[in-house]
Amino acid sequence: MRLLLAEDEKELSDALVAILKHNNYSVDAVYNGEDALHYLEADNYDGAILDIMMPKMDGLEMCRKIREKHNVPIIMVSAKTQELDKIVGLTTGADDYVTKPFNPLELMARVKSQLRRYRDLNPANEKKGAEDSTIRLNHVTIIKETHQVFVDGESIKLTPIEFDILYLLASHPGRVFSTDEIFEKVWI
Repeated sequence: MRLLLAEDEKELSDALVAILKHNNYSVDAVYNGEDALHYLEADNYDGAILDIMMPKMDGLEMCRKIREKHNVPIIMVSAKTQELDKIVGLTTGADDYVTKPFNPLELMARVKSQLRRYRDLNPANEKKGAEDSTIRLNHVTIIKETHQVFVDGESIKLTPIEFDILYLLASHPGRVFSTDEIFEKVWI
């Protein structure tokens, strides 16, 4: 699995790269948001770890730009610990938010969890090589590959979790899911 790490603190970046590589991830590290966005546009990544406070483009703006085109798990790391900061990060499109200082083992657990959910529990991946994973229901079109939802032709913005829940429900019409089942399929 390939990860993009955008962290402007060189020591922390080097330590995270070492830990991620030790856990068999391929990692490209960059030190500002603009470079990170260029890397992401030039290559395919399975996930991104973004610092919020970076030069040239902060992690929040980068997250917004990533979400315009990509559906990879994004984990924000930041020294900002206020509840509002976390809420802003998650509503911008991040899938998880870790505050500094953090235990590297916790970050690894979160990376593994997000990548597992993205890779293994993604309904589109259950049918690899199968038919198109676009769902059309009445006036709603859901496109799994691009994480786009259209109602009467108008694009609707959803967070990654909202999209995953909508796609899960739409891909199983008539089925009733318990809260635990949704949690298991979408959040884990």
